[in-house]
Amino acid sequence: MSVKELGKVAVLMGGTSAEREISLLSGNAVLAALRRRGVDAHAFDPRDRSVCELKDGNFDRAFIALHGRGGEDGTIQGALETLGIAYTGSGVMASALAMDKWRTKMIWQAAGLPTPRCSVLTKDTDWDAVVRELGLPIFVKPVHEGSSVGATKVTEAAQLRPAWELAAHYDSLVLAEEFIAGAELTCGFIGEEALPLVRIAAPGGNYDYQNKYFSDETQYFCPSGLPAATEHLLQDVVMRSARLLGCRGWGRADLMLGAGDRPYLLEINTSPGMTGHSLVPMAARAAGIGFEDLVLRILALARLG
Repeated sequence: MSVKELGKVAVLMGGTSAEREISLLSGNAVLAALRRRGVDAHAFDPRDRSVCELKDGNFDRAFIALHGRGGEDGTIQGALETLGIAYTGSGVMASALAMDKWRTKMIWQAAGLPTPRCSVLTKDTDWDAVVRELGLPIFVKPVHEGSSVGATKVTEAAQLRPAWELAAHYDSLVLAEEFIAGAELTCGFIGEEALPLVRIAAPGGNYDYQNKYFSDETQYFCPSGLPAATEHLLQDVVMRSARLLGCRGWGRADLMLGAGDRPYLLEINTSPGMTGHSLVPMAARAAGIGFEDLVLRILALARLG
């Protein structure tokens, strides 16, 4: 698709979620790449402007670089559908499902896809029972947040309630998930093509918000170093998991490789980061796709419905 055919493009960034800071980094990187390629691209922050201005501004396409609620949960996708503006990434239903970690896991479990055991936490939870069921360590996380916002790795039973309180500050629905010992991996995809896996080695095995975006100590390996057969198996699991939710365009799934090379799906991101530390651009480079080409390919897949 030619630059002219892409038309006038709004790069949606910022927003009002807890991931606003990261969204601005992603959006500005995308905006700069599009402009370098001659695309008529403009920054658009839904926090400061009504989305109706997209229609008034005669935009043809929207590149969604919003992260978290309001941008990755089907909300902005529904608005763009109503306005008749083609957009990048998954549609309304898949975006909403993928943003809900608990319901995503239930769908995967129903289809027989591997994912760690979990339990929903409330103020009335029997904390000792959760520890008996899931063991230690346990990951506690808000169901509708990304980028590890509000997430805690619990290593002692006494930490479970404070971890729930932190997560509940961000979300009324909080999930406890069993810890899987093994390699931490992520797999991006563009259209129907899975990208090379990225293996992550974070300080202390804690891939939290700080280590994701601001630490130079976190190590990323791409190629992953896994046997080719194992990598292909994991890529297949990721693509099956994405199709099951109805994902399209592009995205990234996070997973663990446990004992006996058993994969465990953690979650799917339908609007992944595009910062200097982001994993989809890293995997794309390993596949011979530069950042500008990656952005153009994602934008060319923008659609309605």
